[in-house]
Amino acid sequence: MHEGRSGRARLLAALTLTALVFVIEATASVFANSLALLAESFHVLIDVVGLAIAVGALWLGARPATERRTFGLLRLEILATVLNTVLLLVVASVVLIEGLRRFSEPVVVASRLVLVVASIGLAANVISVFLLRNAHRSLVVRAAYLDVVTDVIGSAAVVVSALATIVFNRLLADTVAAFLVVALIVPRAWSLLREALDVLLEATPRDVNIETVRRHVVECAGVKDVHDLHVWTITSGVNVISAHVVVERDADAGAVLSDLEACLRGDFDIAHSTFQLETEDRRRIEHASHQ
Repeated sequence: MHEGRSGRARLLAALTLTALVFVIEATASVFANSLALLAESFHVLIDVVGLAIAVGALWLGARPATERRTFGLLRLEILATVLNTVLLLVVASVVLIEGLRRFSEPVVVASRLVLVVASIGLAANVISVFLLRNAHRSLVVRAAYLDVVTDVIGSAAVVVSALATIVFNRLLADTVAAFLVVALIVPRAWSLLREALDVLLEATPRDVNIETVRRHVVECAGVKDVHDLHVWTITSGVNVISAHVVVERDADAGAVLSDLEACLRGDFDIAHSTFQLETEDRRRIEHASHQ
């Protein structure tokens, strides 16, 4: 219990710190006319949403399901991810278009302000890495931790670009740094968007081979065949399976169900399973009704 509370406290601290950095960097980018700082602020936004999802997942996971929402509000994580990644891809496009324009028409950037703000962001990211290193063992928190680690690179790039402009008067350094941050944003955002859309479309999870699942089901004692097999994801880390299982006439239904659930939970990390057990006669009647 103490470890769980400590993990939540660390997550909330990291979320507050990261959100503050986003506001500071986004505001300063306008006054400094810095494209790199603008791109980095939205790079930080990925971390803000990721941490918010982690906090929400811990909170929502403790809330009981209702008759209205039998799986609770777990899919809010997926909806938030879709909205966030679409926004990030739009911002990345704007940064790229503006960056190409600045290559032909360089603009003056308030590099000293950029240096101060980017240094604050870099320090905040390092602190967040320290806070999250052992905050919780869940997958969503580990993902948030990795997001903050990669954000350190973006902050460092902005710091270097500001120094290059101040020391060597390289006006395009800010634009080059912006492109580097965009190169960090786009692959992550695109990957997250694809995963989120797969969940919304109830696609088979990428780490689950449906034929392997089918083979394991058929190999269970008392099982002759399986059809209408579906595996999908409610939210990250929550896979669900449903299937019609044809059993032998003298099979023990309770033993078959126990065997199926143990197999799927152990080999595929699928805790939520729904099986309809039926004999071959029932299978033929059902097949005829679908003709």
